[in-house]
Amino acid sequence: MPGTAPSAESVRLATDPEPAQGRTQAAATGAFELLAPDGERIWNEGLPDGIPVVEGRRLLVLDEPAYQRSWNADRFFPHLPGTAELSRVLTADETRTWFARTSFAGGINQPS
Repeated sequence: MPGTAPSAESVRLATDPEPAQGRTQAAATGAFELLAPDGERIWNEGLPDGIPVVEGRRLLVLDEPAYQRSWNADRFFPHLPGTAELSRVLTADETRTWFARTSFAGGINQPS
């Protein structure tokens, strides 16, 4: 994907299995604007249950950020490391099918 990768230090702080120790000066930057399927913004400060469920799956639309965001990269819960795994890339047909379940499919609030 285009864009700037997160710093190695911010990734380490988020994913290290050892509990976080103290505070750092490391910063994380937002790579996407997070949108619900209806086009409403989902704020970074939100919780996973704030992501709407569509056909049994939490569905986010990722867009280019409207403005540059950054925050301290330290973990809020020191004993809880983050993980992310790309299990597979959707086919073009699957992508069109999921996109059709959003308001963007009709051109309303079209992401950039």
